[in-house]
Amino acid sequence: AQDIVSGESEEESNGVNLMEFSDEILLHILSYVPCTDLVLNVRRTCRKLATLCLDKSLTHTVLLQKDYKVNKDKVKQLMRDIGKEIYQLNMAGCYWLPSSTIDHVTRCKNLVKLNLSGCHITSLRLSKMLSTLQHLRSLAIDVNPGFDASQLSSECKATLSRVSELKQTLYTPSYGVVPCCTSLEKLLLYFEILDRSREGFMLSGQLMVGESNVPHYQNLRVFYARLAPGYVNQEVVRLYLAVLSDRTPENLHAFLISAPGSFAETGATKNLLDSMARNVRLDALQLPKAWINGSGLLQHLKFNNPFYFSFSRCTLSGGHLIQRVINGGKDLKSLTSLNLSGCVHCLAPESLFRKAEDDIDSSILESLVVSCCNLRHLNLSAAHHHSSESIGNHLCQLLSRLKHLLSLALPVCSITDVAANVEKPPTASNLVPQTFGRKVRIGIQTYPRNLADQANQKIESSVFWALMGSLRFLETLEIIGSSFSSAMPRNEPAIRNSLPPCVRAQSVGDSEVAAISQLTYLQSLTLAQLPNILTGSGLINIGLQCQHLRTLSLANLGMMGKVVYMSALMDMLKHCKCLRDLRLEQPYFCAGAQFFQALSHCSSLQRLCIVSRSGTLQSDAVMSFMANCLEVIMCHMFMGESLTVCKNLQQSIVRSFQEDRPALNVVIFPLLHEDLTEVIRDVPMRHLDEITLFKSRVAEEPPNLWW
Repeated sequence: AQDIVSGESEEESNGVNLMEFSDEILLHILSYVPCTDLVLNVRRTCRKLATLCLDKSLTHTVLLQKDYKVNKDKVKQLMRDIGKEIYQLNMAGCYWLPSSTIDHVTRCKNLVKLNLSGCHITSLRLSKMLSTLQHLRSLAIDVNPGFDASQLSSECKATLSRVSELKQTLYTPSYGVVPCCTSLEKLLLYFEILDRSREGFMLSGQLMVGESNVPHYQNLRVFYARLAPGYVNQEVVRLYLAVLSDRTPENLHAFLISAPGSFAETGATKNLLDSMARNVRLDALQLPKAWINGSGLLQHLKFNNPFYFSFSRCTLSGGHLIQRVINGGKDLKSLTSLNLSGCVHCLAPESLFRKAEDDIDSSILESLVVSCCNLRHLNLSAAHHHSSESIGNHLCQLLSRLKHLLSLALPVCSITDVAANVEKPPTASNLVPQTFGRKVRIGIQTYPRNLADQANQKIESSVFWALMGSLRFLETLEIIGSSFSSAMPRNEPAIRNSLPPCVRAQSVGDSEVAAISQLTYLQSLTLAQLPNILTGSGLINIGLQCQHLRTLSLANLGMMGKVVYMSALMDMLKHCKCLRDLRLEQPYFCAGAQFFQALSHCSSLQRLCIVSRSGTLQSDAVMSFMANCLEVIMCHMFMGESLTVCKNLQQSIVRSFQEDRPALNVVIFPLLHEDLTEVIRDVPMRHLDEITLFKSRVAEEPPNLWW
């Protein structure tokens, strides 16, 4: 509100009054202001804004999911002022709000869509709230231990019977509210059940006694299930699938199951897939790798106008991909999102006698590019996609034809110039062992210090530079080493050893990073296991040119025994005014005064995560950073410091800043401590899934899966 008023007075002195703009222009400007600010602050500045701030275009949909400054009192006042005008309310991930806040949602009598994922809510509160929302058609909730469906009132069940879209995150074995939703058309299930309780007892996948085991799937169009690691999650999802195997919905057009590791096929799931092959035509498909590998399933499934495919971690060969999915290279313009992450043979004609490091067959990739010319999201990470020496057939050259790409994930070894690898002898930097052991002095490195000279060296010949130049509208880019694994995997102790990078990746370094600076509209960037980073100078170019960058994740760049890019990173951060999320994973990282002083230039920063084996931190520098960066609400640091140092710093941050930042979440803990997994389980799922845990996120889910 103060910004708008001060802006108005400044404009008046220049002869321009903001209030003289048309209502349409002002409404467009106001649409970028959080709804809580509009209703509680801006509308009190003048009569015109008082009217405009309550316009239906601004109050119809209220998004609180990343409004980290909102508190219980603000929500209460917001619902009191405009509750009857709200038709869509998104409070996803508002973990800091007390459960009593949900009571105020009952004022929104006309709600059609409601997202409460990540919010604290009991069975009784849910029942009371839903009893008053007779127009509700879309609902997202969490099901936590203690949930009891028998506490839901008849009025609540009547509301649920009209719900057609349900997203349910399960932290305990349960059907949740699924049996009450008799009109379901879209069902999204997220299984986050741990195998052990806090007390160390093994959990069972059996559901609570008395729960109905007859979900109503007859109208189902979309079924999506995402499983966290663990056998209990697999047991519970099989119970959800059992009903589907008896009778497959005729209108089913999207069937997606994302399961890490091994998820074996059973007789029931085989019957389900056979029924799908006979009775439905799909538009979106994702299956566990064990359900596809070695089976002729894809040959029998029928597709209508597919928009999403995920064959992540499958042994599907390129020959099968072209013949069974892309119909021999026929037109597949409807496909907008394709996930082939970890599909190591997907660009080879067959996989039987092929090594993962062998060259790809460029004709397969060319068929893919020609057939799926409207792809917007493509993930080829976690595999060795090595191009041959054939001129014009490099992977980067073929991908440059996909002019509509918005997000792209590639392995590091896929972007290297083949000629450069063949003709140039190994450099000293390539011969440095990628280990944590004693450093070997090779000699003085020679590298271009001037960014322009560095760019000019590669611009004429680099296929990756040309690719970046052709994908001007790319918003998300991930370049991840094919053998990279994070030091902090899910539900396991920290990994102490990492695999060496692919030989083809040894030449990828500063020049390739500099090429990324051509992406003017880049919003999210992930770089992991780039071994030939010598100075990190390309990062400065990105900071200068990519002014829309909001998310940055860097992991294991250059030599593992030293953070060689620290100086360049600090220079880069001084230019990242829009950066909101920063994740750094690097051994021996020193989070000291100079680093935090540079980071303080990132005035929009909200979340910081540092993962560093043998890393150090300066507590005073962290406290000063938190005091200067008022928007920061998440600070996760997993370093090499002692437990005492970590606990003292964490307590100091919480004690000093929690009152003014209700959403503040601080976790500072030794990376290699045996209790790390217990600490991780208390991290809000929003932060854990979006930043703390490393993973490839391109084409992870179908676009617009949920609002």
